[in-house]
Amino acid sequence: MTSTPGLSPATRARLERELEQLRKQRSELLPRLGEDPLGDSADQADLVERAEVVSRLDRRISEVTDLLHGQTSAESETGLPSGTKVTLRFDDGSTEDMMVVGVAAEADEDDTSTLTADSPLGQALVGHEEGDTVTYRTPRGETTVEIVRLTQPE
Repeated sequence: MTSTPGLSPATRARLERELEQLRKQRSELLPRLGEDPLGDSADQADLVERAEVVSRLDRRISEVTDLLHGQTSAESETGLPSGTKVTLRFDDGSTEDMMVVGVAAEADEDDTSTLTADSPLGQALVGHEEGDTVTYRTPRGETTVEIVRLTQPE
């Protein structure tokens, strides 16, 4: 597959692995779905449950395929590019290093804090540079942060 705007190589690889696993799970269920439910009502209930699982797998396969083929890239075009690193100083004086991700699936499982490009903070940072103070809305009201460092991906 080609490079998708808004996805890092690591996220792309993770999504491709997930898609492979989803397709494998689906193919393992399909032969049993075609079986004629001649058994009792418990057998028929099991068949209905498997059909629901296949339906959930199909939805997730569609979501992952859309992500891999750039169907969500329009959002990332209006925000900071995925992979942007930012250090922010909050009102209470604390600082935090964060990585901008295009989609939530891109968040790593390590200790790095992430924010999505389309989040209120991600959107508020657009067009600003180091030293700028930015105000954005949270569920608790407006919050102000100072951009200590902002490094866009190469």
